[in-house]
Amino acid sequence: MSQKVKEIFGPAAGRTPPAPAALAAKVRMLAPSMTRSMQRVAEAVANDPAGCAALTVTGLAELTGTSEATVVRTARLLGYPGYRDLRLALAGLAAQQQSGRAPAITTDIAVDDPIADVVAKLAYDEQQTLADTAAGLDTVQLTAAVTAAAAARRIDVYGVGASGLVAQDLTQKLLRIGLIAHAHSDPHLAVTNAVQLRAGDVAIAITHSGSTGDVIEPLRVAFEHGATTVAITGRPDGAVTQYADHVLTTSTARESELRPAAMSSRTSQLLVVDCLFVGVAQRTYDRAAEALAASYEALAHRHRR
Repeated sequence: MSQKVKEIFGPAAGRTPPAPAALAAKVRMLAPSMTRSMQRVAEAVANDPAGCAALTVTGLAELTGTSEATVVRTARLLGYPGYRDLRLALAGLAAQQQSGRAPAITTDIAVDDPIADVVAKLAYDEQQTLADTAAGLDTVQLTAAVTAAAAARRIDVYGVGASGLVAQDLTQKLLRIGLIAHAHSDPHLAVTNAVQLRAGDVAIAITHSGSTGDVIEPLRVAFEHGATTVAITGRPDGAVTQYADHVLTTSTARESELRPAAMSSRTSQLLVVDCLFVGVAQRTYDRAAEALAASYEALAHRHRR
C-alpha cells in the first residue's frame, strides 16, 4: 500500500472551540510549538483575559508588539475559528475569575525544600496537570478512539521509557476486560507486529514529545496497513500525528531540575489512558464484567492468607 499521510488543516478545523476554562491549559500545552510572537499573544490573553477581551484585534496586536495576522493565527492555533470567538472565550474566563476563584500558584521544588513542601508542591502540580489534561482533551476524538478500540480485533500499543510504562498499564487493563492487546517497547518487535495489522485493528502510540522515532515508525506501518491509529501526545503538532486518525492531547507541565518531563507527562498520559479504558469498558460492559469477574476469581487464592 502506498503511503497516505493525513492532510493537516490546523487545530481549529472540524473541532469544537475549547471552553473558556480550558484556555490557560491550551496556552501551556501549545506554547512550546509557537513562534515567539505568537507566544506573546498567547501569554497576554492567558494572563489578562479581562483586559484582552476588551481589545480589538488591532489593539491586541499593538499591545503585544505583533501583527493582526499573528493574533488571528494564535487564536486559530488555540482552537478558535477566529479572533471574535477567542474574545468571547476571554470574556467568559474573566467572568469565572471574577466569581472569586483564587488564582493558581505553583513554585519549583528546591534542593533544600522540606519534605512536607515537596509533597504539597508535587500534589499541586499533579492536580494542575490532570486539570489541564481534562480541560484540553477533545472528547470527540476520545469517543472515536473508544469506538474503534471497543470493536477492535487486536490492539497494539507503542511506547518507550516512561511512555512504555503507560503502554503496559493500558494493555493490562484491556486484557482484564477480555480484549487482545499487546504493549511493544522494543522498536523492532513493534514494527514487525505492526506489519500484521489491518482494517479492524487499532494501534496506539504514546509519546509526550510527539517526535519519538521508535514510536512513530510502528504507528506509520500500522497506518499504512489500514489499522485505525491513535496518538496520545503532548504535542498536537508533533510528527506522530501525521499517522494518527485520532489525536488525544495530554498536558505539557512545567519541567524543573527535580521534576523531569517524564514525571508530569506520565500523570497526564495515565489520565487519558484511564478515560480510554473506561470508555471501552462501558461499550463492552457485558463482556468486560464477565472477564473481570473471571480474572478476579482466578487470582483470588493469591490474596488469601
